[in-house]
Amino acid sequence: MTSVPTAVHDEQHVQAQAEPPITMFGPDFPYAYDDYLASPAGLGAVPATEHGTEVAVIGGGLSGIIAAYELMKMGLKPVVYEADRIGGRLRTVGFEGCDADLTAEMGAMRFPPSSTAFQYYVDLVGLQTRPFPNPLSPGTPSTVVDLKGESHYATSVDDLPEVYHQVMHAWNACLEDGADFSAMQRALRERDVPVIREIWSALVEKLDNQTFYGFLCDSPAFKSFRHREIFGQVGFGTGGWDTDFPNSILEILRVVYTGADDDHHGIVGGSQQLPLRLWDREPDKLTHWERGTSLSSLHGGTPRPAVTRLHRTAGNRITVTDAAGDIRTYPAAVFTAQSWMLLSKIACDDSLFPIDHWTAIERTHYMESSKLFVPVDRPFWLDKDEQTGRDVMSMTLTDRMTRGTYLLDDGPDKPATICLSYTWCDDSLKWLPLSANERMEVMLTSLGEIYPKVDIRSHIIGNPVTVSWENEPYFMGAFKANLPGHYRYQRRLFTHFMQDTLPEDKRGIFLAGDDISWTAGWAEGAVQTALNAVWGVMHHFGGGTDATNPGPGDVYEDIAPVFLDED
Repeated sequence: MTSVPTAVHDEQHVQAQAEPPITMFGPDFPYAYDDYLASPAGLGAVPATEHGTEVAVIGGGLSGIIAAYELMKMGLKPVVYEADRIGGRLRTVGFEGCDADLTAEMGAMRFPPSSTAFQYYVDLVGLQTRPFPNPLSPGTPSTVVDLKGESHYATSVDDLPEVYHQVMHAWNACLEDGADFSAMQRALRERDVPVIREIWSALVEKLDNQTFYGFLCDSPAFKSFRHREIFGQVGFGTGGWDTDFPNSILEILRVVYTGADDDHHGIVGGSQQLPLRLWDREPDKLTHWERGTSLSSLHGGTPRPAVTRLHRTAGNRITVTDAAGDIRTYPAAVFTAQSWMLLSKIACDDSLFPIDHWTAIERTHYMESSKLFVPVDRPFWLDKDEQTGRDVMSMTLTDRMTRGTYLLDDGPDKPATICLSYTWCDDSLKWLPLSANERMEVMLTSLGEIYPKVDIRSHIIGNPVTVSWENEPYFMGAFKANLPGHYRYQRRLFTHFMQDTLPEDKRGIFLAGDDISWTAGWAEGAVQTALNAVWGVMHHFGGGTDATNPGPGDVYEDIAPVFLDED
């Protein structure tokens, strides 16, 4: 559900055209990564004596590939290790038994315009985007909200019953009264660092121990349980948020402040193209390497296999053992995989990190998530019901087991895709014992109760594809989400790229990726932490940035995340 009424939204949209855009500039670390990337001065340089030096990059997801790509441009030689496939949670797959050129996004599938550093790389490799059909978004023909057996058809939020407007206004009031929403968004637009830090510092102190649900309950605007229940099941932006109710409210504020849940776009052809194109890309400007060098060419086309052991050796070097039994030693390494692997799949020395960082890694909390897609012969949902004139099927939010159903097409009369179900946490765990076909049968039955006149099965042209990220061998869930009291842990992980204050025997390996980000679950965070790690490696080798384009570590002391007392 959109967070403001449509009429107000349209008025604000006109006004916003004259304002700077909302971007993921903070609030925890208000650094302009987009400006850093866009500067002709580049990200920095290492001494010529270090050119060609190998740096291990563990994990070939978006963060790992970006870190490797930028390190290569500096003249270092990244050695990428990947246990599964390049892309991580940017995973795009096809359909067995279907000759149509259709794809399904098993992980990340929608990206907000506020992800400006992410968009830099999307533009760099020439990918195209288009509006994603979220509930009630302008690009969505229609939405059905189905709760407690009662369905409501809407082409805009104005079509929904009054109770949904009450919930929407309650959420807006809750944000304004409890989190200085307007003031923070204005500061983010203007990139007013002192104001961002003043507002956020007070909120971190006040709300670190508060759950999302507790924040709602404490608001006079949400005194009605019925309103809280509807909000949890329908939510704002992309759908229901009750699966986030146990998480820290700070996690949610980061999303709504920065517009991360608004105006989403999908990548035409699939999001996995981004890391794959960066893997093959031959940069125009390279230090040390011959023109035509790419990550692929440096690796003979294939990354190294899964890492099985990490330990420190003499000279404070990082020694890596992979699944093929190969042992290599590096003066620096970047770890971008899910951090839980350091506690499970990879044998590690305790000496890799300070004990407080190990604690933060161990406390990482993951959100489970599952999806189920089917290919269909055409976007039949745009057919009109003869009696009502409405679309015969719509983007659907429901309290039934499907939870969210998304309809994805490339135009009339072309094969299309339906995400029959997108679920989280407990809802996702319930699907673990079922195969893709078993899941499909349950989903079709559930949707049949909402759309009794529609024979979805008759349009299916290939086998379903599904994923449960908590069951993937190199993942523990879809992404990290902090629980109340976890702010201190997240701060330790995010700031790990600043290593001058660490003991010398704890330096040289840099954490990056979704787990390390303040905005886990959004690709922008993976990009930002990759750039932090690149700065850290550069600094570790005695390099630096151009004075006209200071990096995140150069300005760290002025914008460092809030420090909470740990006594």
